[in-house]
Amino acid sequence: MNIISQATAFGGMQGVYSHESESCKCEMTFAVFAPPKAIKEPCPVLWYLSGLTCTHANVMEKGEYRRMAAEFGLIIVCPDTSPRGNDIPDELTNWQMGKGAGFYLDATEEPWAENYRMYTYITEELPTLLAKQFRVDMSRQGIFGHSMGGHGALTMALRNPDRFRSCSAFAPIVEPSTADWSAPAFEKYLGSDRAAWRNYDACALVSDGARFPEFLIDQGKADGFLENGLRPWLFEESIKGTDIKLTLRMHERYDHSYYFISTFMDDHLTWHAERLA
Repeated sequence: MNIISQATAFGGMQGVYSHESESCKCEMTFAVFAPPKAIKEPCPVLWYLSGLTCTHANVMEKGEYRRMAAEFGLIIVCPDTSPRGNDIPDELTNWQMGKGAGFYLDATEEPWAENYRMYTYITEELPTLLAKQFRVDMSRQGIFGHSMGGHGALTMALRNPDRFRSCSAFAPIVEPSTADWSAPAFEKYLGSDRAAWRNYDACALVSDGARFPEFLIDQGKADGFLENGLRPWLFEESIKGTDIKLTLRMHERYDHSYYFISTFMDDHLTWHAERLA
């Protein structure tokens, strides 16, 4: 693991790191905030997955999580959203596909299959590295994210209920297999057989029997992607008749930006801290 930068914040350490990834076959960058408590003892881990076009830096610079993370003693991990590099397949004119748009899945179709293995990277490879390099309590993990990252958080929690104790999302894509901005990417990454898409679709996973105790979702009503991309009411409908609890909060005037995310970041950190205590 290489140190790109480190800076003290709220008594803890905000770092940016890189390493050679076996899953993605390239150098990957990620950010970690370690609270002051981590100097002396292992701390719970909260994974944040970013949205389309983002890197680790978006939430690190605009998410405003460090003060509360330091107070609660939470380690915040912010991976990149896709593999990067000159040799990585991409669609330069399509922001919904390729670099910055990994959709937190393991691609099976060429030319994407070799590098775009973000599901394995985040659920297997990066946790192993984190456990070796930081003072973490891997028995207490939570996950949250925004938009495409909210989709990733929901699906990873549903598929790994024994690993994650808590899950929340800002404006997640809850049914990417039918959303305008994700279905075309799913077909390119996973092929035309839609049965293969269900492992990466929160609504489909619930329909197929996946369970997680409870979710918190915040959504802005002024979000320009609400009707065609996000549609949280579909997830609300999918969990009816199950024992899954959902707190869905719809907010007047808020859009899809980090102004929205930073406004409710404290609420999400409190939600996770209570469940990771």
